[in-house]
Amino acid sequence: MHGALPASSPAPSPRATSLLRFFTCGSVDDGKSTLIGRLLYETGSVFEDQLEALERDSKKFGTQGARLDFALLLDGLTAEREQGITIDVAYRYFSSGKRAFIVADTPGHEQYTRNMATGASTAELAIILIDARKGILPQTRRHSFIVSMLGVRHIVLAVNKMDLVDFSQARFDEIVAAWREAAKDLGFASVVAIPLSARDGENIVENSARSPWYRGPALLTHLETVEAGAADADAAPFAMPVQWVNRPDLDFRGYAGAIAGGVVTPGMEILALPGARPAIVTRIVTADGDRPSAGAGESITLTLDREIDVSRGDVIAATAHRLAPRRSFGARLLWMIDEPLTAGRDYIIQQGTATANARVAALRCAIDVETFAQKPAESLAMNQIGLVTLACDKPMIVANYADSRDLGAFILIDRLTNQTAGLGTIDLTAAATPEALAALPEAAPSRESLWTRVAGAPGSRARAAFRQRLTLEAATAVTLAIVVWLLSGALVVAGAALAFEIVARALIHAICAREHAVEKPLEGAVESGAGI
Repeated sequence: MHGALPASSPAPSPRATSLLRFFTCGSVDDGKSTLIGRLLYETGSVFEDQLEALERDSKKFGTQGARLDFALLLDGLTAEREQGITIDVAYRYFSSGKRAFIVADTPGHEQYTRNMATGASTAELAIILIDARKGILPQTRRHSFIVSMLGVRHIVLAVNKMDLVDFSQARFDEIVAAWREAAKDLGFASVVAIPLSARDGENIVENSARSPWYRGPALLTHLETVEAGAADADAAPFAMPVQWVNRPDLDFRGYAGAIAGGVVTPGMEILALPGARPAIVTRIVTADGDRPSAGAGESITLTLDREIDVSRGDVIAATAHRLAPRRSFGARLLWMIDEPLTAGRDYIIQQGTATANARVAALRCAIDVETFAQKPAESLAMNQIGLVTLACDKPMIVANYADSRDLGAFILIDRLTNQTAGLGTIDLTAAATPEALAALPEAAPSRESLWTRVAGAPGSRARAAFRQRLTLEAATAVTLAIVVWLLSGALVVAGAALAFEIVARALIHAICAREHAVEKPLEGAVESGAGI
């Protein structure tokens, strides 16, 4: 099934019965973009004009000689094409006729690990690629752990570039066995290993004659049939983070948001958390009218039978849902900026629709990406993963990430630069090993001043931003001081002049009064005829 759609034709009719979100990951140059490009081509999702552009771009930027470079269907940035790498996350929609797909192409460079985590955050299945020549690399291990951390439980282990090792079954088995041993404790529900050649299209849509020893499904066949959704999301207790209070007029007050889990119906008893204010749902309002029920993932507006205090960041939950406000909780954290993380730092936490000030109360340990074992750590560098304890300045409604992605995920935002500093998943049961805890310093690190914090990170963007801000504030302060000095000088002069005028007027008045007092007796003497 090779070909392209006419340039004027519409997208394929989605006869698919379900939607699967998946993404590709792995080390650099393992063939992630090429694999997705090949899938798009094989499923007829490339228009004729796109194919013509691909032929031209392959001659200019391609790395496959005279052949089409399918990676260029995904790598659209100039920097990506010049370097032959993926930098940003690229999303594509396509359909095979049996199922619809949204795929995310994520970068393999360690520098762009945060972009890979972004692509993984909404996926239901991960395709982890491994170059058959190189085997398992550190970035392969790091990506595998992040996939597990973000709750993706279904894996396709795609051993790519098998054509460069003559489709050796021994090499394939060796790589698969090594990866399974490394990932045995990561909690994946299903792992399907497939030998591939993304460039040649082997085992992509149909089983290849070049690997007669492989008896499993082709990649597309597996993607069409795998059960990899949150099928039990509706079975969970109802919870909905409030995104917006809908108040268009005096007669309507609704609370809008996306349902994190469970099913809601009119008449259901709910609690508005964190205040635990009870109410009963009266209506479920949508753009298409009122609904008799709504389930996980749907965006709705709820009306209640009474006026209660509910605002953005609160959570409306079924009374049976055991959600309790917490100001402190444990989490796994992927650090994403140059400046290292240390205990005692303050950040802004964004968890669903709620925000708060948060402090890293403890850095309990770091995760060794080679062995996935915990190790003592006093800081986390960029792309490192660790277990932390966070303390917030107000109660937060959180849940284990394994139970709810919406209530169990968060990001930390740097208060100085507004950068996304870390990505975390809440684990209320996670604890560091006794060995890691024993190696921590006895006293918690003291809270550093802002200047100490920034001065300790030479060359970082935080320091550059701080210098720029400090320069601007200093210039503003000097200007304000000059204005105040000038104004104060003018006030002093004006005050002195006023004081002089008052004193002068007082002296003149005193002199006049004295003269008047002397003239009065003299006038009396003249009138009586005496003294002259």
